[in-house]
Amino acid sequence: MIITSCGNSINIAKKLASKLKAKFSPLTIGAFPDGDLYLKFNTELKGQTLVIVQSFQPHPDQSLFDVIFAAETAKDLGAKKIILVAPYLAYMRQDKRFNPGECISSQVMAKLLNKSVDRLITVDPHLHRYRSMQEIFTIPTVKLTSNPLIGEYIRKHFSKEVIVGPDWESYQWAEDIAKHIRVHATVLKKTRFSSRHVEVKMIHPIEIKGKDVVIVDDIISTGHTIAEAAKSARKLGARNITAIGVHGLLVEDAVEKLKKQNIRVITTNCIEHPTNKIDITPILVEALNKEK
Repeated sequence: MIITSCGNSINIAKKLASKLKAKFSPLTIGAFPDGDLYLKFNTELKGQTLVIVQSFQPHPDQSLFDVIFAAETAKDLGAKKIILVAPYLAYMRQDKRFNPGECISSQVMAKLLNKSVDRLITVDPHLHRYRSMQEIFTIPTVKLTSNPLIGEYIRKHFSKEVIVGPDWESYQWAEDIAKHIRVHATVLKKTRFSSRHVEVKMIHPIEIKGKDVVIVDDIISTGHTIAEAAKSARKLGARNITAIGVHGLLVEDAVEKLKKQNIRVITTNCIEHPTNKIDITPILVEALNKEK
C-alpha cells in the first residue's frame, strides 16, 4: 500500500502511513508556464494499492481536478487499486436543482470520481436529500462518522454540558453524539413576530440555564447559523458556548466573527485548520486496515 496526497490532508496522510506501516510518497504537483497542471508520482506504482488522501478544501475545484489526474495517471502506471480517502467531500450540499438551469454539482462530481477511482472513503458526508451515497456513486463507498470521537472529546473537556443542533438539518449529529456520552440534546427554533418580539423554542425542551452549551454541526462555513443558535441559547441562560464542527470551512472570517461573540470554535482535522482539536485518523486507519 502506498499513500499520497494532492496537497491537502498531508498531515493525515503521513499519520496513516505511519500507523499502517505503509509508504508515504508525496506527489510533485506544479504548473507549466501556461497554467496547465504538472503532476508526477515519485515511486513505483505497478501492482500497488494507491491511497490518495485529499480533503476537497481548500480549493475544492482544484482538489477534484488533481485527484482525477492523479488517479488516471496511477492507473496508467499500473496501480492495481486506487482508493480515495476524502475526509471532506465537497459539492455534496448541491444535491438538487434549486433554480432552472443550475448544475447539480454533486452528481457531476460523483460521475467524475466513479470513472477515476475504485473506492471512496469519506467522513460524515452531507447527506440531506440523498438517503445514501449509492444514489450518486457506482463505486463502493465507505461512510465513516466522527461522532464517537467528538463525543469523547466533549466528555473529557466539558461538564454540565448540553448538546444543541443549530437547525433541524444538523440535529441528527447532535442527537447521535449526545447518545454516545449520555447527555441531553435539543434543537433550537426561532420565530420572529416583529423586530422586537422574537421567541425561541426548543424542539425537545431541556434545561439550558447555567449549562455549557455545545453547538454541533457537520459543516461550519460562514458561522452565521452557529451565531444565530448561540444568540438563542444565551437568551435561555447558557453559561458558555462552544461550536464543534466536523468540517470547518470557516470562510469569510468566521472564526473571528464567532470569537467576538464569545463563541469558541473547535473542529476535527478533516480540513486542516488552527481550530483542529479532534483527530479523525483512528477511524481512517480502521477503514483502511480492511483494504489490505
